[in-house]
Amino acid sequence: MKRVVEISVGPKGETTVRTRGFAGPECREASRSVERALGRRTSEALTAEFHQGQRSDLRLDQST
Repeated sequence: MKRVVEISVGPKGETTVRTRGFAGPECREASRSVERALGRRTSEALTAEFHQGQRSDLRLDQST
């Protein structure tokens, strides 16, 4: 999949930065400079792509 950083500007100047094609925290790295240039972040919504490739070090021990 192609990696894309998409920036949308609404009619009142509100912006949305969306990344596609990145797995895990790579999306935050890819959009970091754009987000800094735009100013303070007001919200964040993580997609399923963000959670791909994330290691889970949790272990379930059911031997009781």
